[in-house]
Amino acid sequence: MKYQKLENQEANWKWLYLTKKHREGETITRYAEQSLNESAVQQLIVAKNHPEKIEEWIKTHLANELVIKLDQAIRARRKRFFNGEKQATKKKSIDLEYRVWLRLSKYSRKMKMTLSETISYMIDERESKALYESQMSAMKAGLKDLLKK
Repeated sequence: MKYQKLENQEANWKWLYLTKKHREGETITRYAEQSLNESAVQQLIVAKNHPEKIEEWIKTHLANELVIKLDQAIRARRKRFFNGEKQATKKKSIDLEYRVWLRLSKYSRKMKMTLSETISYMIDERESKALYESQMSAMKAGLKDLLKK
């Protein structure tokens, strides 16, 4: 396992995930009867600050179709959490218009690079072009000065 499991932290993430799903109207318990469903959800809400009760609730009441989804969500959250600690692995996001993203994506595939590598490459190219232009301007100015003398 690449990322360390933090039991209390992960129990909180599970609680947040399940309560969000409940607020969105999804059934998070395995019960078809509404009264059982509501009492189980209330038990979960009360267990907010008790990681062991949250884990017990999941074992007892969680809907079968949510077991895998919950595991995937927690695994993704754990990865983002640990990658967010280091500047190098922390993900950043930018908003692009679709047409710009499409052009960048096509160019990236053509260059066989990731989007990030393509953007870095384009920035490097622009910087070297600017440096070349400034050197050419300096050479032209130097030639003009020589020709005046």
